[in-house]
Amino acid sequence: MLRRVVGRGALVTSTKGVTGHLFGAAGAVETAFTVLAVERGMVPPTANLDEPDGRLDIDIAQKPTPLRLDIALSTSLGFGGQNAAVLVARA
Repeated sequence: MLRRVVGRGALVTSTKGVTGHLFGAAGAVETAFTVLAVERGMVPPTANLDEPDGRLDIDIAQKPTPLRLDIALSTSLGFGGQNAAVLVARA
């Protein structure tokens, strides 16, 4: 499903393995990570991911990856219906 939204070649990462579950604050922290990734041109790795599921049809960042990002999408999907998406663009 994610690949249908972002297409091929989009690099996907998750910060939850570093921060844990932050409940209502998760979206704000994930947005901060996204802004920093765009600003610094570095996609953080997906922490604690040793072996990605080979059936997933997405590119997952397994190490810090230098990449010029003009736009980045952050999604926050939490328990209790806290669902949001924010698109961050380079100014």
